[in-house]
Amino acid sequence: MLTRVGASWRVCTKDSPSPCPFSSTYSAKNTCFARCRSSSYNHTLRKPGTGARGKHGRSSVARVGIALGCALGGSIGLDRLNSSFKESFTTPDIVSTSQSSTGRSFAYETETRSGYPGRLEMAGTTQSGHPGNLTAEQEARLQDMWLATLKVFGVSTSEEQESLGMKDGAGSLDGNSTPPSNDAQKPRSDTLGPRKTNKKRISIFGRRQRADAQDADDAALGRGTTTHRDAGIPLPEGDDKYGQNKDFAHALASESPENLRRAFWSMVKHDHPDGLLLRFLRARKWDVEKALVMLVSTMHWRMQEMHVDDDIMKRGEGGAIEDSRSADPAIKKEANDFLAQLRMGKSFLHGIDNEGRPMCFVRVRLHKQGEQSEASLERYTVFVIESARMLLASPVETAAVIFDMTNFSVANMDYGPVKFMIKCFEANYPESLGVVLVHKSPWVFHGIWNIIKGWLDPVVAGKVHFTKTVEELEQFVSKSHIPKELGGDEDWTYEYIEPKPDENARMSDDAAKSRLLGEREQTVKNFERATMAWMSSKPAAEDWSSLRQRREGLAANLRNGYWQLDPYIRARTVYDRAGIIQGRGRLDFYGSNTRPAQGALGTSSRTGASRPEPHADDVD
Repeated sequence: MLTRVGASWRVCTKDSPSPCPFSSTYSAKNTCFARCRSSSYNHTLRKPGTGARGKHGRSSVARVGIALGCALGGSIGLDRLNSSFKESFTTPDIVSTSQSSTGRSFAYETETRSGYPGRLEMAGTTQSGHPGNLTAEQEARLQDMWLATLKVFGVSTSEEQESLGMKDGAGSLDGNSTPPSNDAQKPRSDTLGPRKTNKKRISIFGRRQRADAQDADDAALGRGTTTHRDAGIPLPEGDDKYGQNKDFAHALASESPENLRRAFWSMVKHDHPDGLLLRFLRARKWDVEKALVMLVSTMHWRMQEMHVDDDIMKRGEGGAIEDSRSADPAIKKEANDFLAQLRMGKSFLHGIDNEGRPMCFVRVRLHKQGEQSEASLERYTVFVIESARMLLASPVETAAVIFDMTNFSVANMDYGPVKFMIKCFEANYPESLGVVLVHKSPWVFHGIWNIIKGWLDPVVAGKVHFTKTVEELEQFVSKSHIPKELGGDEDWTYEYIEPKPDENARMSDDAAKSRLLGEREQTVKNFERATMAWMSSKPAAEDWSSLRQRREGLAANLRNGYWQLDPYIRARTVYDRAGIIQGRGRLDFYGSNTRPAQGALGTSSRTGASRPEPHADDVD
């Protein structure tokens, strides 16, 4: 279908016979692109006679990004738009190969496979700004981010090595790491935006040459012996919606570098380490200083406020059952409130949408204000989000959230949990939301939505879509994957499976756990060492390609090693008992389509590649 829009043509097609319902009636504001984000519909803009690229050479994706940027009043930077639109729009039926802003070629394929209906995937590459597909400028920012992060962790960099008299690349880990060159530390002028100089500065990783005499010896140890001292990085001013600057400063003042390092690698889990840092960089529009503040404050939140890895996920549902028998009324109530939400299915993870993203269904009618304590609501929210992380398999990095508003009333509205959920996704789980669907919301919710929308970041708000009918929901989720209670074809109902008495027995096997933790620590050290060598090299260097390949191999080893370690550090959940999360990270959403999660042991996700062979330097 072709529709004239000003000087451009709107092209809208669908794999099925039905065209996009938003393609023919809208004006030059390009509402079609703002409303219809389903991968089942393929969009582009063309000027007559110019093909896929316009008069000024912009790609169709870039032109769409500019159009939405105007619609939002320029509130979102074009670099953020470019990334978000690559997630939302593809044009496989119109343009088989298009150029990204980096000049790299993206070949798109439409695949319809069992378990992945209409899934649009990139052939042999990933989205721009993600691991494996970075522009030179983005890779430079990633190197800057690693440089700052490793300093926070007390891993000595070239500046510290020189001040401590280290020579010949002697590193802080094992004496074999190559320090980053001075070039790696220089501010880069690129298309991602200039460096910003702020007046306010804070303590971060310490200039060792300024340490006082009392701490000189501790400083020379390079890691974990002191808290952070006098600093050299600006504290970003403004744009601090959740007080992360304060949390950042508090974390650096109260935690040792080694504690922060452990918190980071615990947070990585089965993710690609670069992928985790890139989430924070994209969320902060590639501003390294702001991304570092966000990262460290998130680690502080996980360690000191929510105790994500040492309590919520470590003790899990079994721990809640133990607490429900406690003699302490407060502990008993929080545990019972947590379990009640699981048992009623207030929210649950099930299936995947048209983009292959795991879906979280929230049945809003089951929430009543005051029925559960605030602490149990927050614990339950984090538990669900962390469980959803276990269902992410590369290249899928985001989830879909569906709010079922059937039979919603004002009694179901509770602003406290909503604010906490927004804070989680905006401040502590950046770039984790793919789409939010609000289904069958009544008229009374419209006024409530206007309040909630004011709390949301514009990028997050742009991911929210309202659906009324199952046909509208099908734009995002195949009807065969929509449960019957929402009008779909899937004959499935949530049923909670109670924990088994011995399901966490391996968590008591201290010998096996210590062995696996030791192996992971060694792989972490090797990855840090390889990262320092990569930062010290240049794209033109002969070893550039091999350094990048080695880091990728070590990242795969970290993923594989995590899934071996997982049963010893994470309590089993209802999703493990239901068979969705299987041994060594394999996922089975519908009982028949098993696939590895983030490069599960033995294979690399999507490619079927064998587990990377260890490098000679990886074995001590």
